[in-house]
Amino acid sequence: MPKIKTRRSAAKRFELTSTGKYRRRRQNLRHILTKKAPGRKMRLGQPTVVDSANLKAVRRLLPNG
Repeated sequence: MPKIKTRRSAAKRFELTSTGKYRRRRQNLRHILTKKAPGRKMRLGQPTVVDSANLKAVRRLLPNG
């Protein structure tokens, strides 16, 4: 039985927390920033947890945690 490989692109985007959840960066902070409020941009800079709807897909991409 061969080893299960990790999708390297996903490994660069997601991080496993100590409680077993996956952390991700938020979208919409790369361009067209002039119309976004400062508070919104501040929140977009903070990481968040992967939603339960996408958790199965992320776990499949990162089989080794």
